[in-house]
Amino acid sequence: MLAKSNLVLAAALFSSVFVSPVAAQLHTDCDPLVKDCPPDPAFGTTHTFNFNATPPANMFNLTAGPVEYNPDTGAAFTMRKRGDSVTLMSNFYFFFGRTEVLLKAASGTGVISSIVWSSDVLDEVDWEFKGGNESFAFSNYFGKGRQDWHNGGDHPVKGGVLNDYHNYTSVWTKDQLEWWLDGEHVRTLLAKDANNTDNYPQTPMKLSIGIWAGGDPDASQGTIDWAGGIVDYSVPHTMYVKSALVEDYSTGKEYSYSDHSGSWKSIKIVSGNSTAYENLNKEPEKSLSDKWNDLPSGTKSGIYAAAGIVGALLIGALAFYYFKQRRRGQKEAALAAQRLEQDRVELEGFKRGGRDPDALAFDGSEYKGGQSTASYAVPDSPPGSSAGPPEKTWDPTGSNGPAAVPLLHNNAK
Repeated sequence: MLAKSNLVLAAALFSSVFVSPVAAQLHTDCDPLVKDCPPDPAFGTTHTFNFNATPPANMFNLTAGPVEYNPDTGAAFTMRKRGDSVTLMSNFYFFFGRTEVLLKAASGTGVISSIVWSSDVLDEVDWEFKGGNESFAFSNYFGKGRQDWHNGGDHPVKGGVLNDYHNYTSVWTKDQLEWWLDGEHVRTLLAKDANNTDNYPQTPMKLSIGIWAGGDPDASQGTIDWAGGIVDYSVPHTMYVKSALVEDYSTGKEYSYSDHSGSWKSIKIVSGNSTAYENLNKEPEKSLSDKWNDLPSGTKSGIYAAAGIVGALLIGALAFYYFKQRRRGQKEAALAAQRLEQDRVELEGFKRGGRDPDALAFDGSEYKGGQSTASYAVPDSPPGSSAGPPEKTWDPTGSNGPAAVPLLHNNAK
């Protein structure tokens, strides 16, 4: 079922794409209609992205807020405040193809959930859902960013767009564009009916899935009226997406524009595997056990043998070190025992000679082998005492005869 859009709806859609500062506006970093641009990375394959977990790396860019992934409900796109426009946009392009998105729209007046294809020349294909209108889904398209006021369509949805997930599919060839809802064909656009193909979307597309505020107070009045009214930011609004299948009808590495016409005929395909294809089909990182199981039996035997040799060498080195340390310890223990035995013998010798080792005075002579160069004795009276100097000693007073030490210089004549 297709109802033509009125002037207000068309103006609102135009504003939502090119005017509203808070909408998920389309733009192009390089417009191939006016200059030469770098090639677009191709998808070149078919893949279903399940959003029960973070999608594979380098597949999508995330803008204007976080996406939360849940095993049961899929990806949650939540608008919590003004300026939130949470969007996943693919890093790859497909050139004619098909997408199937399993989506439950966000509720709330003025809140727009969307599935958008867009190209560098601003060709566009849309599914849009108004949070204040649970009964209908809306389809739309643009060619080179032009609005001819007859592009939009509205389609009733059994059970409504807010309470359950529905399959929203678009199928695209160079000749026609189709919209499908839960497996039911609801709309067809023939290329020749879009301004004699000039406004027909026909250049490589990216996929964007997101939520935005059509009813933001700063939006144009036409956008607010189309969206259904002003957004209530006091409560969060969440869109859920379980999965997105993307099929590229072309195969190759890159897509480039050979001229500035914006025609599908100007698109050149570089052969080879795309980066997306290689990322999606590369083997997952293997665990150590997996790597071990993949080794040939001969290699495993060699590893076992080498490990055995290394183990034996380590054990031998440890044993050598152990016995070396043990011999060293035994030698040191023997020397210590020998010193103790010498000390014991010397003490026994002192005791047999009637001497008390603890009472001996050391006179500065070196003790050797139990004998000394001087005797240990306690003198009866030290030199210079009242008993007089010892016999045969030098008397500095001369009272005991001539001085025992002659003068070094004798000047007597």
